[in-house]
Amino acid sequence: MFTGIVEELGEIIELDRQGARLRIKANEVLTDATLGASIAVNGCCLTVVEWKTAAAGADGWWVADVSDETFNRTNLGSLRPGDPVNLERPVRLQDRLGGHLVLGHVDAVGTIIEPAPDLQINMDRELSRYVVEKGSITVDGISLTVVDVFDDGFTVAIIPHTEAATTLSSKGRGDPVNLEVDVTAKHIEKLIAWHTGPKSNTEETS
Repeated sequence: MFTGIVEELGEIIELDRQGARLRIKANEVLTDATLGASIAVNGCCLTVVEWKTAAAGADGWWVADVSDETFNRTNLGSLRPGDPVNLERPVRLQDRLGGHLVLGHVDAVGTIIEPAPDLQINMDRELSRYVVEKGSITVDGISLTVVDVFDDGFTVAIIPHTEAATTLSSKGRGDPVNLEVDVTAKHIEKLIAWHTGPKSNTEETS
């Protein structure tokens, strides 16, 4: 579980789609790294399988195994060595929840129509029902507040700090971004559908 508050800008060192591995330069998120730990990369929860912390002026790095499904359903497969990525460790129970509850499970890849600070993103129309004005949405792992909602997208206002501290400073028109809608909305929708859907004969006669 994450909060969408980016801790560090990492950098892609190596992306091997055949070997299904991703190596990322990082420092802050490795200070308490353990084998099997989770780190969100552009909002996608990945597992640490190998790492080396910073030492003697050299940056640290870590490695994650990435499935074809993850490469195909996120923007991780389009990354290249040198590209920046947003990194966040999971929230701890004693932490402040500065953003909103983020699972690290990408729902879809959107496309930037207008870059920050007046960020506008095109998204799958099927997901638009989960996006509401002043609600929360995760863009490349960043917890953001929705300004306007359209049938096929939404806008958010990006403050200077967020732009400078995340990958949004390097994103332009046409760039892909990982999107995760508020999971609460999906749970509510399913519960309502279950309560209002057709009942079985057993339920009708009981």
